[in-house]
Amino acid sequence: MTDLTGKTVAIIATDFFEEAELVRPRDALREAGATVVVHSTGTDPIQAVEGDTSPTQKVEVDGTLDDLDVASVDAVVVPGGTVNADRIRTEPRAQEIVRQALAAGKPTAVICHGPWLLVSAGLAEGRRLTSYASLADDVRNAGGTWVDEEVVVDGSLITSRDPDDLPAFIAALEKALQNALA
Repeated sequence: MTDLTGKTVAIIATDFFEEAELVRPRDALREAGATVVVHSTGTDPIQAVEGDTSPTQKVEVDGTLDDLDVASVDAVVVPGGTVNADRIRTEPRAQEIVRQALAAGKPTAVICHGPWLLVSAGLAEGRRLTSYASLADDVRNAGGTWVDEEVVVDGSLITSRDPDDLPAFIAALEKALQNALA
């Protein structure tokens, strides 16, 4: 098992994120010893959904997007969920967070509809990535190369298609964090 003791990972999300895409990476990273913080647009707990339409649990947040100092974390995770992704992509601070993380070479793991944030932040151009299949045209129109693979690693950017890909997504993120320890 990977030992990520001493690593801090920030997850950024809003209401109606896909539950598995936040909870499973959060729990796996914590089990590996990492500190995981959740940041959102506000301080109230955020609503999870399953399959975009069925509300499940609420997740506590540790701070707002404005509170997140990218220099203080080792990686950033962006879960999907259509509504979450559509909301967070329009948040200037969320765009700045992923820009800063990628510019610093920090693992930035984005799944499902989350790559909409990369498109809106101007970060898809020249990159090879994947996403939920319905975003393929958006990625291509933004200058990215979209591929249908369970996980794609392009430098420090890690992308996956959907909850079925979570084992590969989490493994790639853990590997990137472990390599950052060296």
